[in-house]
Amino acid sequence: MRFFSVFLFSLFSLTALAGDVRILVQSSPLAGFRYYAGEALWSELHEGDPLALIREPDNTHDANAVRVEWQGQKLGYLPRAQNQAVAAAMDAGEHVDARIAKLRQERNPWHRLLVDVFVVL
Repeated sequence: MRFFSVFLFSLFSLTALAGDVRILVQSSPLAGFRYYAGEALWSELHEGDPLALIREPDNTHDANAVRVEWQGQKLGYLPRAQNQAVAAAMDAGEHVDARIAKLRQERNPWHRLLVDVFVVL
């Protein structure tokens, strides 16, 4: 057990020296994929592409709304049932970022794009 703890500490230290440490805090489908630019941009999207997260505290449908964009194009939102922690982190000034985790040729738009959200230390 001690070896494992020392190994993790060393790995964390090396990662911290190399740059930012990113901790995965959420993986979720993209809400609203079919209503925004997702379908039109499908052929340009790639797994691993960075995504911008934009808080919308004045959103009339959801006070915890977090918009997801790819290269300035609105793709959708983090799902309402899963956005509270990310919204709170963003409101507290924590650095969060996201990327496309998975792209699938699924009929159901809820299964087409999976978003990974990270807290950056």
